[in-house]
Amino acid sequence: MAAFSIFDIAGSGMNAQSVRLNLVASNISNANSVSSSLDQVYKSRQPVFGAELKNVMDKQNAASKVNVLGVVESQASTVTEYAPNHPMADKDGYIFKPNVNTIEEMANMMSASRSYQNNVDVLNTAKQMMLQTLKMGQ
Repeated sequence: MAAFSIFDIAGSGMNAQSVRLNLVASNISNANSVSSSLDQVYKSRQPVFGAELKNVMDKQNAASKVNVLGVVESQASTVTEYAPNHPMADKDGYIFKPNVNTIEEMANMMSASRSYQNNVDVLNTAKQMMLQTLKMGQ
């Protein structure tokens, strides 16, 4: 039934924002980690979303869900710091820090949280509308 597709759409949006929030949490929790090698340093991770627009256009249906296509690592350069007394320093005295920008991550967290809440509001509104419709038939 087409009326129930709103639940699929909002649910997929909530799932996508949940993935986004988990990645933000992971990025923030690793923002101050240190590594002794460039290969092992934590890199910021971001989700890649895609709407099922092609499926919608093919079926001429107005419903489109959100898909999490994957997670990509940021290509921004990591921070290299000269700290010869640090226990994690490499043989040349350098430590490597992640490319996580905590300010951007906090803004990303607020955006994802707000988007999640908007999807919850959509679900609640659709539920209330369906309940009111059912009451009209009594």
